[in-house]
Amino acid sequence: MIPARSGRAAALGRMAPALLLLVLAALLYRLWSSGMAAEILTHRDDICYLGLQHLELVAWSGLLAILVALPAGIALSRPSWRAVPEVCMQLFNIGGTIPTLAVLALSMTLLGIGIVPAVFGLWAVTLLPIVRNTYVGLRAVPPHLLEAARGMGMTPAQVLWRVQLPNALFVICGGIRTALAICVGSAPLAFLIGAGGLGELIFTGMALDDLPMMLAGAIPTALIAVLLDFLIGQAQYHLVPRGIDPLHPY
Repeated sequence: MIPARSGRAAALGRMAPALLLLVLAALLYRLWSSGMAAEILTHRDDICYLGLQHLELVAWSGLLAILVALPAGIALSRPSWRAVPEVCMQLFNIGGTIPTLAVLALSMTLLGIGIVPAVFGLWAVTLLPIVRNTYVGLRAVPPHLLEAARGMGMTPAQVLWRVQLPNALFVICGGIRTALAICVGSAPLAFLIGAGGLGELIFTGMALDDLPMMLAGAIPTALIAVLLDFLIGQAQYHLVPRGIDPLHPY
């Protein structure tokens, strides 16, 4: 029998894409009926060019964050590091406590202007959700599963790869989804330090009081965030073992 809470969560998970499509359809109808859609499409060349720059920034910073944060979260969950995880978490939280614009400004001070400081700044603000979710997910694996694995003669590495990581994968994927959403939403600020991206349309539109230009940057940014979240959600659906994923328990 499926628990009521899991059933409600699964139902909400199935309804979310339909509700999102409904909101997007209403927005597109509003833009089209007001004639603003045609004005936004006059910037389509800029949208394509700057959108690719935006994706490049998100891809580099997100990939580097995953490569650093996953091993860090795994290391902090080990018994030998049990006394210092919160101290280390505060180091990873520097990018979360300092405003993103200040992080980018500090990056510009150290690395100059352009893509490199932008990637570094976005990497810094993206780290914490992945590290914390990896740590929490691994620490939340039921002790009886670990005892059973050790009783079967598994080594610590086998327990990690065959028991802990599969059971923590749902929580880890949730951290990656949150981190990439933060990264996509922060990437427009990279324009202010000369890294390009859709922020060029957003901030230029704000400076010129040009709403269609601003929306030409804001709408693709939102769509990129939704698309990335959908893709990672699909990967999560296929990677997390059935019975562990609370949205698809069976």
